[in-house]
Amino acid sequence: MTGNSLGVAVIGYGWMGRLHAQAYLRLRHHYPHLPAARLIGVADPEPDRRAEAVRRFGFERSVADWRELLDEPAVAAVSVTAPNHWHREIATAAAAAGRHVWVEKPVGLTAADALAVARAVRDAGVQSCVGFNYRNAPAIQQARELIAGGSLGTVTHARFRLFSDYAGHPQGALSWRFERAQGGTGVLGDLASHGVDLVRYLVGDVDEVIADTAVFIRRRPRPAGVGSHYAIAEGDQTGDVENEDYVCSMLRTATGARVVLEASRVAVGDQNNYGLEIHATKGLVRWDFRRMGELEVCAGDGYASQPVTTVFVGPGHGDYAAFQPGAGLAMSYDDLKVIEAAALFASIADGKPHGATVEDAAASARVLEAMTQSARTGRWTPVGSFPAGSPEG
Repeated sequence: MTGNSLGVAVIGYGWMGRLHAQAYLRLRHHYPHLPAARLIGVADPEPDRRAEAVRRFGFERSVADWRELLDEPAVAAVSVTAPNHWHREIATAAAAAGRHVWVEKPVGLTAADALAVARAVRDAGVQSCVGFNYRNAPAIQQARELIAGGSLGTVTHARFRLFSDYAGHPQGALSWRFERAQGGTGVLGDLASHGVDLVRYLVGDVDEVIADTAVFIRRRPRPAGVGSHYAIAEGDQTGDVENEDYVCSMLRTATGARVVLEASRVAVGDQNNYGLEIHATKGLVRWDFRRMGELEVCAGDGYASQPVTTVFVGPGHGDYAAFQPGAGLAMSYDDLKVIEAAALFASIADGKPHGATVEDAAASARVLEAMTQSARTGRWTPVGSFPAGSPEG
């Protein structure tokens, strides 16, 4: 940290790398009490992407080898927005070099990867943040308060859905996301990881799961070059899809609640259809990401025939006031990434974790690992004894 600024580097400049860079620059607009971000460097193997990052966001340096940025004294924090198979190596090296880390989910390919990053962060005494952005929505933060405060009673059962069509086209390019060695567990790591984090954040830790998975589009055309996971490819060269398109799982939480979690990346007709419905003994909360500023709430003592009210979140709900002055004014997905950046900077400023951390990622990864095992065996599978907040499990 120099003066009232904090030097940062972004490793991996795809869509998410751009969002991190943008979030850093917007910090002082919404959180003026925090240090400003100074974009020291960007690392990406593609020269065109590096050039765009410098041109668009004003990075002071651009390099092909991310290790060069860890040798830069001005870099205090590092964003890890490279493909999943790079998360562990980059994040552990950054922590060992004394850099605070903001890592996109799922933090590696396996629970072992996420745990290794959590241990590296703990051993180095640095702060961390993980890209579980949906928990940052003010409506979700308000739902958490309602549930924790007891006004809805005890949570009994819930449903979480994450449906997307980004891979629904049969000509969708066979990017790294579809290869197990680079993308890991497919839709589990990509979308279901968000669902597991929301379950843990709102309902509680997961004890055991039973799951079913499927691959519906088994072969895809190979891409001609670097592209996004929305890219369409043409040609006769195809390859196997190695990881999951779909998962449906039942979860039992430590509090006894029952949860259904379903995720799909090939849900034609559903564009980012993410949401949840949580039932409790005295009421419910419902949320749809595409109506991010609304929370449906039922609470009272009537039990049967109680009305459901739509609450428009506003100042006083989560971080809403940092963006808008009155209820009903829309926030965006990009705003949720600014909240993440603010959580990292606040953690660095006071030495205490804020928001989702790599320990949350490790706990979530254990649940995903249990889902993968259950899909193979067809049996209920215990998550294990990894305690939230302790990377020693």
